[in-house]
Amino acid sequence: MSVAFTKEDSAETASETLLPDRPVSPHPNLVTEAGLKALEQQLQQAREAYEAAQKIEDVNERRRQAAIPLRDARYLAERVRTAQVMPDPASTDTVAFGSTVTFRRDDGRVQTYRIVGEDEADPKAGSISFVSPVARSLMSKAVGDVVGISGQELEIITIS
Repeated sequence: MSVAFTKEDSAETASETLLPDRPVSPHPNLVTEAGLKALEQQLQQAREAYEAAQKIEDVNERRRQAAIPLRDARYLAERVRTAQVMPDPASTDTVAFGSTVTFRRDDGRVQTYRIVGEDEADPKAGSISFVSPVARSLMSKAVGDVVGISGQELEIITIS
């Protein structure tokens, strides 16, 4: 049989489906217990998506469908491996990793965020990363303290 009738990948097609690794933060991989569970669940989902893609007969489509789950599985496996579960804060006297902080901005807005790991941060859901500028400014501060960030002042109202 002639090779003209066999389905082989070109080097160009293969390189299109190899995605670069997701960047890994240089900061320590601090997580809450819930954050570690979420990482493990996301890793399991990425592995399942990769396994499902491996069942596709067309080799080019299989590579395309497997590329993102494979990249995500590599990233998530590394994040799970390096995760450092942090205990809940022992005190609400000062802001720490895992604290929920309510503060008032200069313009009168009151905001509440929980300080968590980078992979579990979701500002719209009320959590920010411990390496974010706001969280770094609030760390080790107490109720009533005022911190300056980006030309604004934030007054800590409560810590829980």
